[in-house]
Amino acid sequence: MITTGDRGARTGAALRRFSRSTTTTLLGVALVGYAALGVASSGSFFDGPSVRTFLQYLATPILIGLAQMVALCVGQLNLAVGALGGFSACLTGVLMADSGVPMPVAVLAGVVTATAVGLLTGLFIVATRINGFIVTLGTMTILLGAQYRLAGTRTVDGYSETLKDLGRTAPLNIPLVFLVALASAVLLAAFMYRTTAGRRLLAAGGNPLAARLSGISTDRQIVLAHTVSGLLVGVAALTATASLPGVNRSVGGDWLLPSFAAPIIGGVALNGGTVAVLGTVLAAFVMRLIDAARAQFSLDPSWVNFLIGLVVLGTVVGGRVHQSHLEKKGRAQGRIPPAPADTGRETDTALTNAGGTR
Repeated sequence: MITTGDRGARTGAALRRFSRSTTTTLLGVALVGYAALGVASSGSFFDGPSVRTFLQYLATPILIGLAQMVALCVGQLNLAVGALGGFSACLTGVLMADSGVPMPVAVLAGVVTATAVGLLTGLFIVATRINGFIVTLGTMTILLGAQYRLAGTRTVDGYSETLKDLGRTAPLNIPLVFLVALASAVLLAAFMYRTTAGRRLLAAGGNPLAARLSGISTDRQIVLAHTVSGLLVGVAALTATASLPGVNRSVGGDWLLPSFAAPIIGGVALNGGTVAVLGTVLAAFVMRLIDAARAQFSLDPSWVNFLIGLVVLGTVVGGRVHQSHLEKKGRAQGRIPPAPADTGRETDTALTNAGGTR
């Protein structure tokens, strides 16, 4: 029987863990940064139009960060996030503007196409045993060519005004596209934390050998991860198409770095086995704050990319140092904590597992 004291002790322990987590740090940075920008702008950053614009262009970074997070949770890298999103956005716009396809059908076609590309990518990785890095690099190149074929050098802006109106819709100054991104994050969190399929993804990414011995097909988890990643990219392309005045070949061109930065800064391990939905959302919020500060103070965009890249690198190095500290502490106490899934493997074995393991 669990007593009231036991519940209180568990609650206290959970609160202490949360207070020391990456999520708590990011939450504090987000609040302080938002307040600082508000003060620096003499309060105009808190006005309704400013809040609406800020949140409207936060939706896509959240979604692409979540898409990359799903791939990372099984130890994969998805370099095609930006190219797939740009292709899906151009496909949606061209279907409506050039072919007269009704808006719901064109939107569905864009999302389904992105999901199908994710599925095919996962199947190709598993079937060929080629490293996912190489496969998604090739996919990115193909999709960039397809995107240019669709849009050429023009900007496609003659598509459904209804879709553009939905992109501008903001009840209580909260954009509809931002609500779509938050709903996607909540559904993904429920899937990863509450369903058997989500727990299998984490098991396959954290320890592929143990997962196989438990009867979990790691191949299926790789395919599922890329499929879900493609679905989220498709939704991100939808929010971008609805928010932008038009789509062209540049859409998605600057998505790759933010897609990695959000989950890595949010606390997701590169070797798989972990997810951090709230941390990824907060990291995307912080990066959007950095972009807003760049516009506010007329900073050079290259410095923003430099800062984000530096933070990502520092996060990775910090995580590695922390893992080494835990290993040394474990040896001192006569026990070694579980090492990352790829620790101690030979290079060729690691590359094989990155392409899919049976």
